[in-house]
Amino acid sequence: MMNQAKIKRRVGKYEIGRTIGEGTFAKVKFARNSETGEPVAIKILDKDKVLKHKMAEQLKREIATMKLIRHPHVVQLYEVLASKTKIFIVLEFVTGGELFDKIVNHGRMHEKEARKYFQQLINAVDYCHSRGVYHRDLKPENLLLDASGNLKVSDFGLSALSQQVRDDGLLHTTCGTPNYVAPEVLNDHGYDGTTADLWSCGVILFVLLAGYLPFDDSNLMNLYKKISAAEFSCPPWMSFGAMKLITRILDPNPMTKFWRMSGSRKIINILFLMRKKM
Repeated sequence: MMNQAKIKRRVGKYEIGRTIGEGTFAKVKFARNSETGEPVAIKILDKDKVLKHKMAEQLKREIATMKLIRHPHVVQLYEVLASKTKIFIVLEFVTGGELFDKIVNHGRMHEKEARKYFQQLINAVDYCHSRGVYHRDLKPENLLLDASGNLKVSDFGLSALSQQVRDDGLLHTTCGTPNYVAPEVLNDHGYDGTTADLWSCGVILFVLLAGYLPFDDSNLMNLYKKISAAEFSCPPWMSFGAMKLITRILDPNPMTKFWRMSGSRKIINILFLMRKKM
């Protein structure tokens, strides 16, 4: 009986342990490589759910791309395994918790600290964009810290798992709120993955510096209106440079000059502004 139980807790060379996360489409388990002893995280999906939500082809494409991604600030995808009913995505195990736990526990950050994390985030986003990979669901749950306190973006390229359009046409995300989502994504008008990710980065920077969300409302439709109009105000303690940078990123008009630049060019401008103004 013990041997059977042990077999059930293994996937390939990995010994499966406790559950460390759960979302709409996936459960994440702690596991250990039995050959090397290395800890990993395994995202487990039901094949039926993937097929039901017509995510199979997108998932296949994005996993193939993510296998090629190697960046110090992106959680690495090691390999993908499958059984008759499950898909197992083997990922780097990140031990430092979520970045936003720091804000919950210690309040807003000083600009020097926020700049460090924002630059690590932008470097990760730029690297993935340059390889045609978009996150589309950047939010606090996806920003992790490693043992050295450096940022690791999780679920890059796996947006099919965390985002869908409901029957009523409204965007649904696993965190249950679209506070970090760009206006064009909410309006479902078709969108550029680059500008959508950068908008989310702008919201994240605001939260790091302010300690609260730029767009928030208990009424979902009012929240949508605020996001669509970029209706927010910066707190008085934020520096002029930071305010100017956030205002330029959180521009609801994707046709303005700043947003018409190519992806890398936008990133370079953001980093330049940060260096000069913050």
